This record gives sequence, C-alpha cells and structure tokens, in this order.
Amino acid sequence: MSTGASTTDHADLGRRLRALRHRAGLSQEALAHRAGVSVRALADLERGRSRGPQRRTVEMLADALGLNAAEAAELERLAGLGRPRPRPAGDHTPHALALPRDVGDFTARDRALAELLALAEHIDPAHPPVTVVSGQPGLGKTAFAVHAAHTLAPHFPDGLFAVDLDGMAPEPTAPRDALGRLLRALGVADRTVPAGTDERSALFRSVVRDRRILLVLDNAVDEDQVRPLLPATGPSLTIVTSRRDLSGLEAVHRTGLDVLRREEAVRLLTLIIGPERVAAEQQAARDLAELCGRLPLAVRIAGQRLAARPTERIGKLVTQLAARGRRLDLLQAGGLQVRAAFSLSYERLDPATRLLFRRAALAAGPDVSPEIAARLANLTDDQAWRGAEELTGAGLLQAHPTAERYRFHDLLRLFATEQVEAEDPPAAIEAARDRTADWVLRRAAAAALRFDADRHQDAPDDDPDPQAAPADREEARAWLEAERTEWLAALRRARATGRHRQVVDAAEAMHWFSDLNPEWGELWVEVFGHSVASARALGSRPEEVVHLNYLAWANNVCVFDHAAGLVAADAALAVAREIGDEVQEGWALGYGAGSLHRLGRAEESIRRFQESVACLGRQYTPQAALGELTVLYTLGQILRQVGRTEEALAVHRRAEAKCRSGVPGQSPELIAQYQAMSQQQVGNSLAALGRWAEAEESLRRSMDYFDAARMPARAAPTRLDLGILLRRLDRLAEAREAVTAAHEELRAMGHPRLPEAVAELRALDPAAGGRAAG
Repeated sequence: MSTGASTTDHADLGRRLRALRHRAGLSQEALAHRAGVSVRALADLERGRSRGPQRRTVEMLADALGLNAAEAAELERLAGLGRPRPRPAGDHTPHALALPRDVGDFTARDRALAELLALAEHIDPAHPPVTVVSGQPGLGKTAFAVHAAHTLAPHFPDGLFAVDLDGMAPEPTAPRDALGRLLRALGVADRTVPAGTDERSALFRSVVRDRRILLVLDNAVDEDQVRPLLPATGPSLTIVTSRRDLSGLEAVHRTGLDVLRREEAVRLLTLIIGPERVAAEQQAARDLAELCGRLPLAVRIAGQRLAARPTERIGKLVTQLAARGRRLDLLQAGGLQVRAAFSLSYERLDPATRLLFRRAALAAGPDVSPEIAARLANLTDDQAWRGAEELTGAGLLQAHPTAERYRFHDLLRLFATEQVEAEDPPAAIEAARDRTADWVLRRAAAAALRFDADRHQDAPDDDPDPQAAPADREEARAWLEAERTEWLAALRRARATGRHRQVVDAAEAMHWFSDLNPEWGELWVEVFGHSVASARALGSRPEEVVHLNYLAWANNVCVFDHAAGLVAADAALAVAREIGDEVQEGWALGYGAGSLHRLGRAEESIRRFQESVACLGRQYTPQAALGELTVLYTLGQILRQVGRTEEALAVHRRAEAKCRSGVPGQSPELIAQYQAMSQQQVGNSLAALGRWAEAEESLRRSMDYFDAARMPARAAPTRLDLGILLRRLDRLAEAREAVTAAHEELRAMGHPRLPEAVAELRALDPAAGGRAAG
C-alpha cells in the first residue's frame, strides 16, 4: 500500500538539510532558534523520521540558512515529496470500523485541532502519540474526535479506525472484544485472531507497528479498558474520548475542551439556522448561547429546534429557556437530549456520590466547599472531598484552579436540582438546609469573633468543628470571604425559620469584622437589617437599638445611602431615649449627624455632633469612650470642611491625645486604629493650614498603619490625601504614584471620593485625564 513517499525521499531531505546546516556552521539548537522551530522537529527532519514539513516551515528554514532561490526551491521540492497527499475516494480498504460522518457545521476548537496536527506531523515511531479528550457531558468530545480524524486523514494513509467503547453502557465493551473487531478491520483473518486479551493486544501492536493509522477510541470508561488498545510503536495516532479524565493513563497528551466562547456558540447557531435569522436577532442569539451555558450539545439542540421551525423567532425560545424549570425540557430535539446526556453519567455513580452531586445543588453560592457539601449530604468531610473529586473526574463538577472548591456548569446545576427534587423527600431537603445553615452560621460567628475588640481576638470556643476551625485571624478572614454567600443565605434562612436569637447573635459577632470590611457594601446593610428585625421579633429593645445603630453605620459608610442612614439613626435615637440607654443615644446622635452632613445640612450636623460628644462624655464606659472618639473624628472633618480649620485641628488633637492615653477595657490594637484615623484628620487639617511637613508626617503614619492592618477602605482615602499634599509640594512623581494607587483602590470599592482621584490624576497629567475615568 503506497504511502505517497518513499523512505529514500525522507532520507534525501534529511541529508540535504543536515548538509546545509553544516555549511552554515550551525548546531541544531542554533538553527532551530533562528528558524523558530523546535529542536525536536528539526532533529526528526534530519533523521528522516518526519514526513515532509509544511511549506511555511521550509521557508523559515531556508531564511535561517541563508539559501538562494534555487537552493530554497530544491529544499521545498524534497519536502513536497514527503507530504501526505489526499487519497482518491475509496482508496482505503473498506472495513467495519470506518469513521462516522463528519458534521458539516463543526466550528471552533481551532487550538485543539492545531495541537493534534502538530502531533500528527511530528510522530516519533518509538512513542506513538495518544491524546485523551475528556470533559463534562455535552462538550462535543466525539464530534471533535471525528472531525479531527477526518481533518488529519491525509497524514494516515494506512487507515482510519473508530471503535465505540460504550463507556456509559451498563456493560462497556470489553478490551478483548474491541481488539477482535480492530484486528479483523485491519485484515487479520478470523481463524488467526487469538482468544485471550493479552494475545490479541500483542498481535494488534505487531500489526500496526509499521502502519500509519489513526485510531479513535470513543467513549472509554476507564484506563484498564484503554491500555490494551494502544499501539506500542509505529507512526500511529490514537484519540481517546471519555467523560472521565483517565488521569491514570501514562505519557499521554491531553486535549482540554471547555464550553464555547459566546461568539463561538453564536457561530455554531449561525451555521445551523443560517446567518439571516441570527443577523435579525443578534442579541437574542447571544442570550440563547448564554442560556445554553455555551455547551455545544445544548446550542446544537436549540439550533436544530429552530431549524425545524423556520418561522419561529429566536427570542421566543430565549423567553422559554429563561424559565429555569423548563430549560432542560426544551433542550431536546429528536433523540438529542441534554438531560439524557447528563443522566448517563449520573447513573454510573455510586449512591453516596449521587447524593453528594444532587445535594451540592442546594448550596447558595456559585461554588461549594467540601465541608459545606458534607453538611448538605450528611457525609463526613473526607467522604465529601472524595466524592467531589470523583465528580470532577467524571466531568460533573469543575474544580476551582487554586482553592478547594467546586462548581457546576449551569445546566448541570439544573439537572442536579431536578434530581434532588425527584429523589429526596421535602422533609429531607429542609433538614439538610437547616443543618447546613446552623453549622455555617456557627462557624461564621466564631470566625468573626476573631476580630471582636471586646474579646481581644481570643480564639472562640463555640465553633461547630473546633478541630477544623480557622486557626487564626488570617484563616478566619479567608473563610468568611470565601463563604460569604453561604453564611448570608444561612442568616436569611435562620430569620425565615424563626431562629431570631441565632440571627442577632451572628450579626453581633460580625460587627467588628464589618468595620474592617466596609467595602462589602450591601451585604452589611442586609445583615444588620435582618438583625434589627430579629431583635424586634424577640422583643429585645436593648438589642434593637444596638443593631439599628449598626444599620445606620452600614447605610452611611458601606453604601453611602445617607437618607436611609438618617432613618435608622433616628429610629435608634427614639428607642435609646425610650429605654434610657445614653451610650446608644450618643452613637445614634453621631450616626444621624454624619447623615445630616452628607445630606448637605451642615449646621444641623454640627449641633447634633456636639450633642453626641456631650452625651458620650458623660458616660464612663469603654463603649462610650469609643463612641466619643468616633464622633470627634467626624466632627473635626466637618468643621474643616466649613472653614473652621483651627477648631477642627483642636478636635482631632483631642482625639489623638485620648488614644495616646489609652482607653481602659479596650485593646491596644483597636485604639491604635482610632489613633491612625485621628492622625489622618490631623494631617488634613495641618495641610489646610499650610503646615506641609507636619501634615505629610501625620498622613504617612496613618497610611502605614491602614496598609499594615489591611484596611483598604481607610488606606485608599488616606493615600489620596497624601497624593494631594505631595502635588501641592510639587513632588509630582511621588504624587502621581500615590494618587494612581488610590484611584485604583477607590474605583474597586465604588468609593464616593473616586471623582476626587480622577480630578487629581488630570491635574497631575492632563493628557491622561481621559484614561483615568472612574
């Protein structure tokens, strides 16, 4: 059987290339570097192992060798002799394992196809390449393998073979049976096919040793099924597809398929239903791609539904798919069903892993940790972790690239939700949710108490799993951030199910942590909104006033809704006066004053601040002292803003002196924070008075503290203040560095001082002003 070029042709090209390289005085490494090809590819060409290189490769080699036109043409002629040529139709010997039909509307996957082309062009017969194409159901693994095989056919003149290994069937194809079919397709007579698997595998490897074939092993179940079917030597290429990752296969190339990009999904839809329909409803086509999760199978099904209904609008299907409860029902066209594709994988799982899969869909966030999944499924942490890894290997979950967390594809989450509703009694589902919410809230409260100034960061003893609890503040912060969607949902559930004491206690545990993370914005408004409602449900007026003040703070500082802040502060003031709580009255006066100031009612604000200072000053408690410091901080800001700068400086000096003296019953760390806040305002007042050197020193001390304490919501405004000061001192490079950093931080937080940062950047570099838009 002709292969299109003789061994002599390959050797002639190799000898000529080696002679030209020697003439140029170049090593293989030097020529490879000059030409932009790999050393291995060059070595294969010189040894005659590679068939003719592509024309562009020859051109790069000729340029690197400095060949004249005649020499370059001769090198191209030799290369052309070795290139595979398309065979005439019917030239392959007919056999029973021919490739399935290629789909005419195949699209995307260019990078993966290019990787396979490179494998095909540079085969080392001592190590015939194997590529594993794996991933979740519906990615189009089989379609990709078939399309790749058809595309690469000219490189494999000795035959293209496809074996369906039935990996999702109750009884997948045994390696012995697959080998028998392969041997017969390769021309081995029935009577000479051995009986045993090992003997058939050895004969298969012997038969293909000298043949340039491409083998598609589709739908493999595991490594043991595949290993006997892999050539040991020879110029062959094997493509294995599987829903499992087959991570136990050694020395294989891996072709990673992912969901399509949106434009690729729209392109597939266009190929199926035609460009005119897509052009007429471009946004609907993009929405359809997203509702299909950009999963090739789902996009194809949606497209084929539309193709069968040429007068139906894309927008109609989009509206139907947007109803999540009907989405999987709609994603079927004839025998193609997204739900059926998922079911095949789900049904092969063991009972515990199936339980974990469906219960993980109850998680509140876009991804889930093994410990949360364990509570939902009532498994141990170790069982949940092993199950999550099993589901990842089966393509039913996606592992986070850096954290131990897992996420569903959108359609797989819908499928998992269907399964939990179909297989688990409502009482079991509610019990799973309650059990998980209780555990999550207890862990969240214990983690947040690490930041409670009144407890001086003592390790809390009420975590639901002390052995696995966050070990320190760093781990506690990381857990609270990673699980904030989950614990916020747990707080909502606790309130909805009447566990008001747990709501109030959890929010109380959070209040110091919230002060360190005001950039979490709406989350804190919701947290303290729930705790106010639960305190009222408990009939606890003392707790109600405390949490109303927390809510006023959250509206003022976290979301800058000062009208809502004033409503909460006034409500707190009324309750505080009703129950005679002067400390909370002082806090409420201060929060209300801050709202009034930001609403443009400066004189009312100053009067209320002064009333707050007087109220808190009459109390001799640590809480009152902190309240007084907070109010002095803000009062001084407002005095400076209305032009009473000397008074402002005196107020902030007073606060700074109180911090230096210390506050009995409060931690030094907390008072250091208040001191840094006062130093920032002292610096701004000194700058307003033209005392630049003193101002810079005070601002830098404050900024250094906030950076070290990881408090970006305070560090960024201080950095902006310092940048403004440095510009006034004409130290423009330092100013630009400070303001640029502050601009990025303020933009990330949506901070109201962002326009100031934009204006400062423009002042520092007018030409860059447009690029600093907030």
